Amino acid sequence: MSLTKSDRRQRIQYRIRKIVSGTAARPRLSVFRSNKEIYAQLIDDVNGVTLIAASSREKGVDTKGTKIEVAAAVGKLVAEKAVKAGIENVTFDRGGYLYHGRVQSLAEGARAAGLKF
Repeated sequence: MSLTKSDRRQRIQYRIRKIVSGTAARPRLSVFRSNKEIYAQLIDDVNGVTLIAASSREKGVDTKGTKIEVAAAVGKLVAEKAVKAGIENVTFDRGGYLYHGRVQSLAEGARAAGLKF
């Protein structure tokens, strides 16, 4: 019996999370992608706290354009918030998605705005 798309993503997510972990000094940049929106969080896994969050639903994000352009804007927004909070280095958690399209665009937008990973 084959796995559903969500079951396959869940297995990949567990495999990634065995390796990738965030601390207060170097939080984990976690990405969630729905059909319509994209969300990003900086998470301290040691304390179990979300430090910074940004999404395409926020007022500061321009939702005009393609989903890839919106994802780049969200990456830029989360990076600006992180730099303002004094965070420059992060680990990237693609959330079980392929590093392609919107996920890649979000990562490149965050890198362009000053995050290092």
